[in-house]
Amino acid sequence: MTTTTTTTAIEQLQTFHERRELSVVQPKGSLALVNTQWIDSEQTIWGVPGTWAPLPNGQSGLTLTAAASENIRVDGLLVDGEVVVRGKDSDDPSEIVFSDTVSGFVIASEQGAYALRVWDADSEGIREFGSIDAFDYNPEWVVNATFTELPDGTTIGFEHLKDDGKTRELPIPGEITFHKDGVAYNLAAFRAGRALQLVFSDATSGVSTYSVGRFLFVAPNADGSITLDFNRAVLPPCAFSYAFNCPMPPKQNRFGVPIEAGEKQVLKTDGSLLHE
Repeated sequence: MTTTTTTTAIEQLQTFHERRELSVVQPKGSLALVNTQWIDSEQTIWGVPGTWAPLPNGQSGLTLTAAASENIRVDGLLVDGEVVVRGKDSDDPSEIVFSDTVSGFVIASEQGAYALRVWDADSEGIREFGSIDAFDYNPEWVVNATFTELPDGTTIGFEHLKDDGKTRELPIPGEITFHKDGVAYNLAAFRAGRALQLVFSDATSGVSTYSVGRFLFVAPNADGSITLDFNRAVLPPCAFSYAFNCPMPPKQNRFGVPIEAGEKQVLKTDGSLLHE
């Protein structure tokens, strides 16, 4: 890699890093999430008013019951009585406003359960945030790989941080293979919009980087080639807020070597770790 190319890559990474730090402090950025509560019966939710209950099977969202004095607005209208709050799986999901800084929306699980997510634009995490610590640009971890499509319906079990060891079968569109330093790698990634999301850990995990692992979003080229630039590896949302439930790396995505590239930890303003 030439000096000019390296300089350009460093500048682009700096811009990427600045945008990442800006994104996590947005009103619905990762640091703003203060609660995710699954609703399986009529109940209250920590931190916000109203009474919440599930809808009959097959209907999207939750039922909210509140008095006008609680000042909850759903889709711009003040709630005074009972209203349906549509989930993110709906074609027209509802937006909830609790105050000038607190808002929410309803998410769905693969099994059809629903939860309220509560966001606070003035959360403790946002107020404490200092920076996202990251490695310096490392050209050794820009890797050329091959993406090979797998038959439709191919899945792999991903464990999530809060699922007590249970796995969720997620569809895998293909496998990513490459050789580095004499070692063959065969990685699993699932779809994230138009990209692929690689969930991985390495020998730095729990030492100099976040213990759960990191994410890398990549896109294969039409000819099957794919570039894994681990300098753009990012911390998972659960590194910013305990209210997220992040997927954990499957066995084949656990590198035995240190990948000293990408984001490391979330730091407070005093330089200490936000989360272990």
